[in-house]
Amino acid sequence: MAKKVPQINASSMADISFLLLIFFLVTTSMDVNSGLSRRLPAPVPPDQKVDDMKINKRNLFVVKINSYNQLLVQGQEMSVKQLKAKAKEFIANENEDPNLPVVFTEVIPGLGEVKYTKDHVISVQNDVDTQYQAYLDVQNELVAAYNELREEYSQKRFHRSYSELPEEVQKLVQKVYSQRISEAEPKNYGGK
Repeated sequence: MAKKVPQINASSMADISFLLLIFFLVTTSMDVNSGLSRRLPAPVPPDQKVDDMKINKRNLFVVKINSYNQLLVQGQEMSVKQLKAKAKEFIANENEDPNLPVVFTEVIPGLGEVKYTKDHVISVQNDVDTQYQAYLDVQNELVAAYNELREEYSQKRFHRSYSELPEEVQKLVQKVYSQRISEAEPKNYGGK
């Protein structure tokens, strides 16, 4: 007579595995906020000729990122930590410096008479070997510059935080400090 070998009852193993899988799916968090919010222009019809835009040199703020993730801002080496202050100075041009963007005075319904630089452009150019994190850091600093200018304007003008303003007033403040970030196609500047 053959000796019976005791076996483990494995009928509930599939149920346990399934429950563990559900547990880990439910309790795991994923970072979904890593990206840039951009409104892209409408596509140009194929038969339409695209002309190069003529931009006054004083209205252009050039930020270059090389393959070593170093910044060259307006021809000067700069760290990412200094970028926000330099961008704010450029965007606002509070002292109406002739080397910074042209300041216009306009009457905006709902805000009254406002001085602002409506034709400024921030051009971000990077190397093909630039690390994505360096690119994101630069973008974050530039967006933070706009956000801080909007917040300062709201505090000064309305004595309230920008986030506390009604949506229609927020849009007016956005018009004064509209985000004008241009991204050039990455190039191979050499290096690495």
